[in-house]
Amino acid sequence: MFTSLPIGFVRSPYKDAGEVPRGLGAKHEAEGVLAILPEFEAGLTDIEGFSHLVVLWEFDRSQGFELLGTPPSDNRAHGVFATRSPRRPNPIGLTIVELLRRDGVELHVRGVDMLDGTPILDVKPLLSSIPPEKLRRGWLAEAEARRK
Repeated sequence: MFTSLPIGFVRSPYKDAGEVPRGLGAKHEAEGVLAILPEFEAGLTDIEGFSHLVVLWEFDRSQGFELLGTPPSDNRAHGVFATRSPRRPNPIGLTIVELLRRDGVELHVRGVDMLDGTPILDVKPLLSSIPPEKLRRGWLAEAEARRK
């Protein structure tokens, strides 16, 4: 086990969870800033060369967890590990963002779905060798098909 140590905080247009787009067809195009703490600036060396970043963050305003829940994009219950629910045993979020530019300790990004002030736990470049045609969308694809 470890104790999480924020490396920075998100600056986002979203002040309340109800403002974050969710459900089928939700687009995450909002711009924001990953404000990294100055003591971690050296860790950003060479990050500018990547188009997309994986951001690990903490659901710091979520309380408790549920193993089954009905997401806004379906009327059927699914396991928490098959959803993006904030009510998780370990309140860790993961978001992929597009890196627009770096200004010192500030990473300007597009695609935030976190609330303003959310603690950032880690940032990694997105590296994937999985071709898009091999990715499956599970129950979400089924829910989208039922809606059509």
